[in-house]
Parts: sequence; structure tokens; C-alpha cells
Amino acid sequence: MPFVTGPLPQRLKLIHGFGSVAFGVKDSGFSFFLLLYYNQVLGMDAGMVSLALVLALLVDAVVDPVLGALSDRTYTRWGRRLPWLYAAPIPLAIVWVMLWSPPTGEAPSWWGLFGIAVVVRILLSACEVPSVSLVPEITSDYDDRTTLFRYRFLSGWTGGLLMMVMAYYVFMPTPEALLQRDGYMIYGIFGAALIVISVVGSAWGQHQLVAHLPEVKPTPLTFRGIFGEIIEAFSERAFLIWGLGALAAYVSQGMTFSISNYVNLFVWQFNGLALKLYPIVLFFSVIVMFFVVGPLHRRYGKPKSAAWSAIAAMVVGLTPYALFLAGAWPQPGGTASTALFYLFLFFANMLGVVTMISATSMIAEIVEAFEERQGRRAEGAFYAGNWFVQKCATGVGIFLTGQIVAAAGLASDAKQGSVPAPVLEHIILYYGGAAVVLALFSAYWLGRFPIGREEHEARVRALDLAARGDIDGGTMVP
Repeated sequence: MPFVTGPLPQRLKLIHGFGSVAFGVKDSGFSFFLLLYYNQVLGMDAGMVSLALVLALLVDAVVDPVLGALSDRTYTRWGRRLPWLYAAPIPLAIVWVMLWSPPTGEAPSWWGLFGIAVVVRILLSACEVPSVSLVPEITSDYDDRTTLFRYRFLSGWTGGLLMMVMAYYVFMPTPEALLQRDGYMIYGIFGAALIVISVVGSAWGQHQLVAHLPEVKPTPLTFRGIFGEIIEAFSERAFLIWGLGALAAYVSQGMTFSISNYVNLFVWQFNGLALKLYPIVLFFSVIVMFFVVGPLHRRYGKPKSAAWSAIAAMVVGLTPYALFLAGAWPQPGGTASTALFYLFLFFANMLGVVTMISATSMIAEIVEAFEERQGRRAEGAFYAGNWFVQKCATGVGIFLTGQIVAAAGLASDAKQGSVPAPVLEHIILYYGGAAVVLALFSAYWLGRFPIGREEHEARVRALDLAARGDIDGGTMVP
């Protein structure tokens, strides 16, 4: 039975979502700043940096399903998830600081970057997988699950955008400062504090609701059993369809985020004020998304909302680049260029986040489908699967950006306003071509997701009746 059977209290929505701030801190750092920092500031080759990051993500992605299965099988008086949320944040904060201020003060070796990136990713998973796995445990309602994910995404974006605001306004307030190392150490310390506050604060705020022994004691822990459960979970047809669509969507997101500072600096030639506006535009687009995604799901369902939003986000997001190549764009660096680009960015990002919320919320419905077929729940395994897909894909997206930058011939000491036009054209063409293919692939598969509202609600009723039959009379109710 879910922890909450009636309307979700507003306090619970807020405090549960608050835990996702840590994910936003990480995502902002890895997606927007890390490649630029190690490439343009510390002088490492962009292709080698992106290779280290993608391999670290692949290692972590393999570990994630194990963490999810361990979370499902944790059996304590504090429940299945809370012990992880109290144990992981402090070591995560320590290694997060090290990532942004290498102990030697210089660029680490390739293996050094790879190693610390792996540790950061694994510890972040130990926070996020148990936290997000609480969603289908808290409620079985189709729309309330979307509501919880709206708050998670809002909080995650708020954390990430707060880090961007602090970076652009305080730590690296000018284009020149963005290419110097001084502000990055303070950036890392501030992010570490925010990670601890959000994860521990969210866990403590939900403690009274979820801190009790699970209803069913898991079977004895064996690694063979864990991997058997993971294989069973990943064999669920709905999960495989979801995974194909989500994989492409996450690759596109990772590529778009990691290339943003490159195009903002060298294509659109943002000055200090324009850079400061970037996180503000993103923040307001997420606020609008918060009010748009619920009505979309109620009218069209999650699969259609995800598919059409993916296509629309791609079209809107690439329009400025197409106009730039066609010579129909205002002079980059000017007020007209900046304002027009931000208008397109506002709607493209809003639609992109609708796609991500829709896709993530779909996983909650797979939990009951799996329970109906296998007779047990596996929230941790499925949301670890989500992280597996997301991390592999985000790593590939960052890797693609590194390869795009390297293939286009952008120098590691590039100066704003002096990059040759053919280099910029190649960056745009490579990026745009990849974005089109990924959006169409994602829309096709997410639109084919087989679980809609009616099927989910019928399944929840059947499982509830079966559970009541077991309790009342020892027989299953058909």
C-alpha cells in the first residue's frame, strides 16, 4: 500500500522535491561547466576530457542498478531508502570540492579526472536513486506521481540554476573570469554545501512518513540474486520501449547543455550581462513548464506529451542556428541577437523539460506492471535503470560535444570574436544534425510507450483488490 492514500500534502511535495536540488547542482556542473573548465581553463584536450567523463558515466551506470537493487532490499526500522540518504551526502560533498579544485593545483592526469568523476557519480546515485524510488511508494495515483516529479524537476532545476547564477554573478562574473580558475574552487565549495543541505534536509522532512520497517522482508542478499532481479526488471517490455526513447532524449540534453557555453561565448558572443541572463531565462521557462505539464498529461497522456514536446523543442531550439547560417540573424553580441535567442531558448527549454518529466514519470507506471507479472515491487531497480540510461546518454552527449569541438577545430585558447567563421559553421552543423536525429528517434519510441492512464488505473485497482483479498480472506479477488 502507498504511504499516502488521499491528496498529497503540500509540505510533502515541497520537501520531497527539495532532495533533487543535489542532482541539479551536479547536473549544472557536469553539463555546463566541467568540460569548459578542464579544457579551456586547465588546458586539457576537449576530446580526452569528454572521453574521461563518458567512461566514468558508463562505469557508474553499471553500478547504478546494483545500488537500486540494494536500496530495494534494505530492511531497517528507517525503511528502505532513508539510510542511504543519510549516509551518502557528506562523502559526496568532499569529492565534489576536489573535482573543482584538483589537489595539485594543476590539471590532473587523465586517470585522475576519470577516477574522481566515477566517485562523484556513484555517490550522487546513492543519494538520487533511493530518493526518486520513493515516488511510487508515496502514491499510486497517475496524476499525483506527475505532481511529485514536477516538484522534483522544479527543485533540480532551481538547484542547477542557482549554481549558474552564482557562477555568472559571483564566482565567474565576466567572460574572461569564466576562462580562469579562481572562481571554480568557491563554486565547488558552495555546491558541496547545497548538496548536503538538500539531501539530508529532504530525508529528515520525510522521516516520519517513511521511517518504518518495510511490509515485506526481502530474501537474503546475494549478488547473484541482485543481478537476476536487475535482468528481470530490465526485461520488462514497457521499460525497454521507454529506454530507447529516453536514451535519445538524454543524449540530446547532455549534448545541448555541454555545448551551451561554447556557443554562447563563440557563436552568440554573449557579454557579461547576457551570460547573467542565461540562468534567469532557463528558470522562468521551467516555472512555465511547471504549470503546463499537468494539463498536457491530463489531456494527451504522458507518451504523446513526451513525443510531441521532443519534436517541438528540437524545431524551436535549432531555428536560431538555421537563421544564423542563412545570414538572416542579427549581429551576434548585439541586443537584438541576444533578446531573440533567449526568446527561442525559453520555449525550447520549456518543451524539453516537459519531455523529460513525462519520460521520468512513465517509469512509475512500470512498477505496477512488473508487480502484476512478478508479484513483487522493484522501484529501486527501475529508477536505477533510469539512471543507467540517463548517465550513459548524458555521457554520450558530453562526449559528442567534445568530439564536435575537436572536429570543428576550435583551439583550446580560443578568444571570443576571433574564432574563424568555418569553425563556427562546423560546430553548428554537427550539433544541429545530431539534434534532429536524436529528437526524431526519441519521439518515435516515447510515443509508443504502452501504458496509458486507463491501463494503469485498472492495474492499480486490481492489485489493491488482490491485496485486500489476501488480508481479509486469504484468497485472491479477481
